[in-house]
Amino acid sequence: MTEKQKMLSGEYYNPGDAELVMLRAKARIATEKFNQTSTLHREERDNILRALFGSTGDDLHVESSFNCDYGCNIHVGENFYANFNCVILDVAEVRIGNNCFIAPQVGIYTATHPIDPVERVSGLEYGKPVTIGNDCWIGGHATINPGVTLGDNVVVASGAVVTKSFPDNVVIAGNPAKIIKNIPQSGK
Repeated sequence: MTEKQKMLSGEYYNPGDAELVMLRAKARIATEKFNQTSTLHREERDNILRALFGSTGDDLHVESSFNCDYGCNIHVGENFYANFNCVILDVAEVRIGNNCFIAPQVGIYTATHPIDPVERVSGLEYGKPVTIGNDCWIGGHATINPGVTLGDNVVVASGAVVTKSFPDNVVIAGNPAKIIKNIPQSGK
């Protein structure tokens, strides 16, 4: 198994592997270009993201600055919006559904490290995928941690630290995040 295959399967992998270093460098170049391209050039900005991301819907809007590890492991649906200073660490897949909005300074992290200090200092790391359903709104400064799945129509309050998965139709808040409200279904 290559280090990239190990990374994508959630096993320990060596981030110093030459292929992974090259893929991260390619993503850095793309995000630097994206972040330096004027918002007046929306088509060019969209094209950079479409080349960087694994897949996108037709309606895509991301503000600068945006940063990620690889980009190719990010999959977003239709009508996706990410506000200023979004960071997505995509050593594992990040799947975001349709009609999702991300407020400023949100972090979505799939990268993680061993808890054991001897294993951690070895430099090996691993990832856990993140899935965000349709019609979700992630509030400013929220953090979505590795391995989290959010159902459809989830609202994450500003500043929440999401350490576990949540079902459809809830508002979550706090550190660690917990359900503070159920959202009545609107009869769509």
